[in-house]
Amino acid sequence: MSKPLSIAGAIALGFVALGLAACQSGSKNDAPSGKSASLRAMEQVAIAAHKCWIASKDPAFKPYQMANELNNFGGTPRFLLVPAKHYGGKPLLVVQATGNSSRVEAFGPLMGETLGSRIGADIARWQSGDGTCAAKA
Repeated sequence: MSKPLSIAGAIALGFVALGLAACQSGSKNDAPSGKSASLRAMEQVAIAAHKCWIASKDPAFKPYQMANELNNFGGTPRFLLVPAKHYGGKPLLVVQATGNSSRVEAFGPLMGETLGSRIGADIARWQSGDGTCAAKA
């Protein structure tokens, strides 16, 4: 007779613990996924960049491929554009966010070329939450 009582007690304690956890979780809505602001911002930008520049086979980005480093150990989520035929080559574009900032920055040789203004506009649009692709160059 003590077994059914102990099972009922365990179930009741489980509901109490669940109720307490639900009350406490309401105060931690700042980062529901546990991701930093920089990682959330970079995921948004990287997904759009891949969709609009690489997967769409945009001719302006055909000479490049994307190297994703969003989950690197340095705490700086980023992605790189590198030469398509030389994956281990020097990055031509670095797009990153640092620390707990959602500000995304881009730098590298491509930013000084004609494509640089488009890259900057695309990144600014994607960072604002608009994941649409621009007109192809």
